[in-house]
Amino acid sequence: MDEKIKNPEYDNSQPENLKERQDDATDMPDGDAKRSTRTAKKKQEHTRLESRINELEANLAELNDKYLRLFSEFDNYRKRTSKERIELLDTASGELIKELLPVLDDFDRAMQLHNADTDPVLVSSFEGTRLIYNKLKNLLIRKGLEPMKTLGEPFDTDFHEAITNIPAPTPELVGKVVDEIQKGYMLKGKVIRYARVVIGQ
Repeated sequence: MDEKIKNPEYDNSQPENLKERQDDATDMPDGDAKRSTRTAKKKQEHTRLESRINELEANLAELNDKYLRLFSEFDNYRKRTSKERIELLDTASGELIKELLPVLDDFDRAMQLHNADTDPVLVSSFEGTRLIYNKLKNLLIRKGLEPMKTLGEPFDTDFHEAITNIPAPTPELVGKVVDEIQKGYMLKGKVIRYARVVIGQ
């Protein structure tokens, strides 16, 4: 006991060993605390980044949806305006063709009179008129004009306008068109002038 007290080396070494142990003991919790703090910070950063990614993905989905809607609306607008332009052109040409129908009627009557004429001089002089008539008729047909077939057809108010009724020449013509007063025409499948007809009864 006295040796321990008298020996300075022994006295000095004991507290240092105790101090090192105490320092080691105090270092351990600090290291764990630092690691747990770093882990917590990483988790917070990870959570923040995930939240930001989700927010950006939501914004991207919203912008993509807006783009698709806008593209769809523009495509519909383009199709609608294109269709309206075609209809406008058809309407404009339809009005012009309607104005030309009386001229076509006059040509038809002239052709009927010419076909009944037997004078060779008149027949040869009328060839120029026939060429003009055929050119006009073919031009209008290329633009979509088509004459209605009426004689012998059942009376249909969608295509015919009845002028009068007469006794049918044969039983088969009852309720059918027996004569055509004015030719009817269709333009691209639509009636632009009803045929004026006589109905058998």
